[in-house]
Amino acid sequence: MNSVPSSLSGARKLRVGVSIYVRKGEQSLWENGIYQNCIFLVMLLMRSPLVEATYLVAGGGDGEPADAKNFLADSPVPLIDMNEAANTLDVMIEMSAQLAREWVVAFRERGGKIVSMRVGNDYVIDIERMVFDKSHGLLITGAPYHEIWTLPEYEVTCLPYFESVFRCPVRLMPHLWSPLVLEREAAKLPEGKRFGYQPGRKRWRAGIFEPNICMVKTSYVPLLACEAAHRDNPDMLEHVFAYNTFHLKEHVSFNGFARSLDIVQHGLASFEGRFPFCQVVAADVDVVVSHQWENAQNYVYYEALYGGYPLVHNSHLIGDCGYRYHGFDCEDGGRALQLAYAEHDAGLDAYRRTANAFLAQLDPESDVNVATYTDAIARLFDNS
Repeated sequence: MNSVPSSLSGARKLRVGVSIYVRKGEQSLWENGIYQNCIFLVMLLMRSPLVEATYLVAGGGDGEPADAKNFLADSPVPLIDMNEAANTLDVMIEMSAQLAREWVVAFRERGGKIVSMRVGNDYVIDIERMVFDKSHGLLITGAPYHEIWTLPEYEVTCLPYFESVFRCPVRLMPHLWSPLVLEREAAKLPEGKRFGYQPGRKRWRAGIFEPNICMVKTSYVPLLACEAAHRDNPDMLEHVFAYNTFHLKEHVSFNGFARSLDIVQHGLASFEGRFPFCQVVAADVDVVVSHQWENAQNYVYYEALYGGYPLVHNSHLIGDCGYRYHGFDCEDGGRALQLAYAEHDAGLDAYRRTANAFLAQLDPESDVNVATYTDAIARLFDNS
């Protein structure tokens, strides 16, 4: 880690908060990746030598800390409200819940430092929502952030966008992941179900998990990759589960697309709702087939790799893991799926070693990641 700026030398340690959206009613860490990302970030901050205390801060929704009793039962840090945060914190990291401009201005006036951690492809999301008259995504409130932090997967689409609209420095930060949340969910599986790839099946059941709410992660290319593999080898696939597509089943265009596929005409494909990943794969999935567009770091990838499941993907940011195809090439995706089918069982031990070595780089508690985030926090106080 770089040297700590002189403005922090000899000073007391910092109190840091991470905003999380809390609403009334049921909430789950599996609703979207950002909730888990909040947990992983506070795990890291707890190990930072600059940080005295770490908090999650309830904001954005209509809920109070009491409403998150079950949702955040396993959080390693306390949950406080915005008023307590205003009077307690030295650094606020806006993450799951966007902060009101007035709150940010007042917090800065008291000497607090404000970072917005952007972990979604906001450029694409914002463009889609403006063009197609959807509910808003990122709001340009004019809040005076000290810095924007984002992920390497958004360097092309979002980094220049953030620099322009927020008018402050943008820093690329490591993506964080831990098996902690996954393992806790897997421990709840019913008797007879176990998370983790099981070799030896004659025909594979494919799972597609793209959310289908934005162009960056959809089921179209994975379905076409399964289609290409099925056309080449009709004895390979037992079933294709396209999760998160139930809302598309009656859409005329999607319906026509799906009905054109052999995997649909031959009764191999079904279109399902949204379920926790580990519950689904433990019961019904042997291979995960995925696709992304400028969104190359995904928790589904990490979860699949952790479980030893063959991952067919087009990501350039997960090292040598899985079975990679390129871009939007669904025929290449079909070949990658066939390669996985041919080689995975025999090479499972090596696959696990490669995956585990990569996943260790994402550990929120690793010295390298703690040092990187600690240095970024220190630089907020650099007055040079």
